[in-house]
Amino acid sequence: MYRIGVDVGGTFTDFTLHDDADGSIRFFKVPSTPHDPSAAIEAGLLQMLDGFGLQAGNVGYLGHGTTVATNIVIERRGARTGLLTTRGFRDVLELGRQARPSIYDYRVQKPPVLVPRDLRIEVTERTGPDGSVLVSLDETTLEAAITQLAESGVESVAICFLHCYANPVHESLAKAAVERRMPGVFVSASSEILPEFREFERMSTTVVNAFVGPRMGRYLDRFRERVKAIGIPAEPYTIHSNGGLMSVATVRNCPVRTCVSGPAAGVVGAAEIGRVAGFPNLITFDVGGTSTDVSLIHRSRPLYTSSRLVAGYPIKTPMLDIHVIGAGGGSIARIDDAGAMKVGPQSAGADPGPVAYGRGGTEPTITDANLTLGRLDAGTLLGGRMMMDLEAARRVIHDRVAKPLGLPIEAAALGIIQIANANMSRAIRSVSVEKGYDVSEFALAAFGGAGPLHAAEVAVECGIPRLLVPREPGTLCARGMLLSDLSSDYVRSHFADASAESWQHVLGLFVEMIAEGSAWLDGEAVAPGARSFRRILDARYRGQNFEVKVDCDGLEAGQLAALIDRFHEAHTQEYGYAIPTREVEFVSARVQATGAVNKAPQSRITGGPSLGAAVIGRRQLYVDARHGWQQATVFDRDRLPVGVPIKGPAIINEMSATTLLFPGQSAMVEPFGNIIVEVNA
Repeated sequence: MYRIGVDVGGTFTDFTLHDDADGSIRFFKVPSTPHDPSAAIEAGLLQMLDGFGLQAGNVGYLGHGTTVATNIVIERRGARTGLLTTRGFRDVLELGRQARPSIYDYRVQKPPVLVPRDLRIEVTERTGPDGSVLVSLDETTLEAAITQLAESGVESVAICFLHCYANPVHESLAKAAVERRMPGVFVSASSEILPEFREFERMSTTVVNAFVGPRMGRYLDRFRERVKAIGIPAEPYTIHSNGGLMSVATVRNCPVRTCVSGPAAGVVGAAEIGRVAGFPNLITFDVGGTSTDVSLIHRSRPLYTSSRLVAGYPIKTPMLDIHVIGAGGGSIARIDDAGAMKVGPQSAGADPGPVAYGRGGTEPTITDANLTLGRLDAGTLLGGRMMMDLEAARRVIHDRVAKPLGLPIEAAALGIIQIANANMSRAIRSVSVEKGYDVSEFALAAFGGAGPLHAAEVAVECGIPRLLVPREPGTLCARGMLLSDLSSDYVRSHFADASAESWQHVLGLFVEMIAEGSAWLDGEAVAPGARSFRRILDARYRGQNFEVKVDCDGLEAGQLAALIDRFHEAHTQEYGYAIPTREVEFVSARVQATGAVNKAPQSRITGGPSLGAAVIGRRQLYVDARHGWQQATVFDRDRLPVGVPIKGPAIINEMSATTLLFPGQSAMVEPFGNIIVEVNA
C-alpha cells in the first residue's frame, strides 16, 4: 500500500509518497495552479504515479494541506454572507477592539468588514454570562431576519448571539430555522465553531468560517472528484491549523480551522524528524515561493496559540504558533519613492513567477538574485524538469536595481538577499528570544524550496549554532502529512477564582469534552487503543486581560497546589516573571483529542560510497563583499556518504531545494539522511 502527502503552496504543489512494503520514500513537485489548486494536485498525482510506475488503486492514504481558506480571506472572494446577532450588537464586528493596525500611520486601515451592515440583522434574545436565559428567543424577529437575508441573496449565514458559549440553545434554534427556511445555505453557529468568551473574536471567527465555507466546499468537491477520477480509493484527509488531520466532512463544516493548514504540517514533520535525529529543540524555518513561516519546537513539542490575525481578521481557534512574513523565493524587490530598496511582501507567485522562470515575469525577485549570485543552478529546479534563464535574471537585477542605485550587479543581488534575511531573522527572534528561549540551545530546521538557501546566513545573524536540513526539504510539508495524527480541539469557558471547588468543576468539564472527543473519534473509526486526550487550562492572575496555557495532564482532584505551581512556571516562560502571592483566576478548559494513525517510519540510509563520488561539478559562488566570488564544490545530495565532513564553500543540490555552505562552515549527513550544518558563526 502507498501513502501520499500533498501540500498546495503558492508557487509549487509538493508530494511525498511512502511505500509501506519496503519503507521507501519518494518526492515530487509540480507548479501550482492558483485558479484551481485541485488541478495541480491531479496533474502531480498522475505524473508521479506514472513516473514511478505505480497503480492508483494501491494508494491507501491521502493527506493534504491547503491554503485555499487563507487565500479566500486574503483575496476577499468568499460568499455573500449574512449575520444574525443579538439586538444591539450588530456593530461589534465593525467596532472590534478599536485598535489601529499601525497606530502612527493613518494610511494603514483595518480590512473591510466581511459582512456589510445591511446584512447584519438583529434578533431579540438575550443570554447571561452564566448561561441563564434573560430574554427568550423571539421567533417573530427571527423569522423576519431570515426572510430579509433570503431576499438579499446570501449564500452563507453566520449566527453569533451574546454569551451563547455558556448556553447554545438560542443559536441551535436559530440554525434550525435558517436551514429550514433557506435549504442549501451554509450556516455557521458560533457555539459550534468557538464556544468561548470574547464576543468580537468569536463573532469574527464565525463570520470568517461562513465567508469561506461555500467556496471551500466547492474546492473540496473538485478535489475529491479529481482524486476519484484518478482511481485512488482512499478518502482524503486535510491537515488543520493545530497540526492534526480532519476528514473532508469535518473541514466542510469548519473550514476556518485550515487557515495555516500547510505550514502546520511542516512543523509537525520537523518535530518528528528532529525527535528521531536527536534534536528536540528546533526553530522551524520554512521558506517557500510566497512566504516564510517560522515556529518553535521545545522538547519535541510544537508551541500552540489560540488566536491570530489572518489578512487582518482575528481568528480564534487552536493552532500551531506560526509566524508568517511575506518573504519567499518569489518576493519582489523594488525601489521606493525615497530611493530605498524593499523586498516583499508582494510576490510573483506561481504565475507569472520570477523572471528566471520565463513565464512573463518582469519584476526582480529573491530567486532571480540567488540565481545571479551562483547560489542556484539554472538547470536543477524540479530535478531538471524546469529550466531557469540566468541571463534574464541578471538583466532584470541590473535594470531594475543595480543601475538605479548605481551598484555593481553583485552588490544589488546581495542587497536583495540581505534585506530578505533581515526580515526572516526578525521573525525568528519573535518566536524565540522574545519569548524567553535561548537560541543557542536550538537548531534551525531549514525546509521549503528556499529555506536551505538562506538558512546558513540567517543562523549566523540570529546566533543559532547549527542547521538541520531534512531530505528533500522543499517537500517537507507534504511529508508532514504522513507524520500527523487525527485531532480535534474542544473548549469550555469557565470564569472562577482558583479553588478546590472550581478545580473540581474544571475536571468535570474535562470529562465532558473527552466524551465529546471520543464520540468524534468514533465517527473517524479510531480504535480505543489509538486514542489520547490532552487537558489544558487557560488561567491568569486576577486583573490580567490575557491568559496563559497550563498543561493539566496527570493532575487530578486534590492537586490544586501543583496546578498553581504549573501556572507560575507557564507565566514565567511567557512573560519572564511570576507573582506567587497574587490570586489566580481560571478562564477556559480545553481538551485536544488525538487519534493515532500509522505514520511513515523514518529509516536509516546507507548513503554514497565516498564524498568524491557525490561531486557533480564546481561553480563560482558569490559570498559577500569581503569574500567575493569563490569556487564552490557542487554535490548531489543523494550520493553523499553518511558521517563524512563537507567543508564550505559548497552547494548541495537535490530535486526540491539547494543547501549552501559558506567558508568556515561544515556539514555532515547523519544516519537518517538529514544534513547537520555547523554554522561556526
